[in-house]
Amino acid sequence: MPRQRLEVADIFRAKGNDWRTAHQGHISLAQLKVMSAIESCRSAALGGHVLQCTDCGYQQIAYNSCRNRHCPKCQGSAAHRWLEARQVDLLPVEYYHLVFTLPAPISYLAYRNKSVIYTILFKIAAKTLQTIAADPKHLGARIGFTLVLHTWGSNLSHHPHVHGIVPGGGLSMDGKHWVSCKPGFFLSVRVLSRLFRRLFLEKLQQAYQAGKLEFGGNQQKLMDKACFFDWLKALKKIDWVVYAKRPFAGPESVLAYLSRYTHRVAISNSRLLRFDGQGVTFRWKDYRNEKHLRYKNMTLSADEFIRRFLIHVLPGGFQRLRHYGLLANARRKENLKQARELLIQKEEAIKEKGASKETTSTTTDEPVEIVQATYICPHCSSPMKVIDIFTGNQQPRAPPLRLKAS
Repeated sequence: MPRQRLEVADIFRAKGNDWRTAHQGHISLAQLKVMSAIESCRSAALGGHVLQCTDCGYQQIAYNSCRNRHCPKCQGSAAHRWLEARQVDLLPVEYYHLVFTLPAPISYLAYRNKSVIYTILFKIAAKTLQTIAADPKHLGARIGFTLVLHTWGSNLSHHPHVHGIVPGGGLSMDGKHWVSCKPGFFLSVRVLSRLFRRLFLEKLQQAYQAGKLEFGGNQQKLMDKACFFDWLKALKKIDWVVYAKRPFAGPESVLAYLSRYTHRVAISNSRLLRFDGQGVTFRWKDYRNEKHLRYKNMTLSADEFIRRFLIHVLPGGFQRLRHYGLLANARRKENLKQARELLIQKEEAIKEKGASKETTSTTTDEPVEIVQATYICPHCSSPMKVIDIFTGNQQPRAPPLRLKAS
């Protein structure tokens, strides 16, 4: 029988009570809820249902998911559902991936000010993109994009940054035609970086003056106004990283790429290698090591692993995935319809000029929804139906027939 894959839930179930006891009084309610949800996910504690194959009669138990957005097991299906809904938003243009990263001193400040700093990060990254794109010297267009917040590095360290997925162009300021960016080039990262730095520090200063920031540890000295402004001056002199990757191969590849970012959590179960009851070993990627092997193994004590995982729990109600500009929810459908119509006009104009270059299909037909069975039999691939439902900590009325261990 194949060995069961190690999961974050296994570590929480084994060491969660000890960790809660050791750190009592220093754990937020949100962190406690996440721990409880992950520990209970797909177990008898949440109840479930009994499935039966409509063809061969095979039965199995399926326990309910916690559906917590920080749970590694639940986010895969959530990402799949979200991506299916986003297919209708794709435009037949090049797409670009940009990353806005905060320097270490501000990342440290975000420990105690997650909601404030993360909100500023979203707002300023969006404003930076829209401001530079609207400038006639760069693109001169109104753009739309999606931003996704990640707060971790590959080794579970605190590393707040936002990923932006942006179509390569936008509507002209008068809305009468589509403005495309240069092939393979969206916007200057140097210009983006400088504006991002200036706007972010201005917003951070406003938050400080409004008394919205808390300081702890080595940063307590920043409570003094003079020290804080000296600290800001130092941040103005360092480079802020705004990174732009090469355009995607095509609109279709954007969805595959997005699936790696939209609903990702701090660490996936697939990266976990070993847990011996005391230490947790997992795979991580060393981005600073360019000459040697970048994929390495790291071992942390169970206590430190849980601590690092939980520092990435977001404040209650905080949205880590947001749409801006043409993709903002309020007028998304109307904007995308207008964009597709203008792209068709632009393509037809190119053809009339005798252009022979192949272009991506610009059909405006929405994809046909293919209805599939929710549950599939692992033996004969036929649909399975629910024959019994049971609540948390309740056993099904009859044991499943031919139930096999997974």
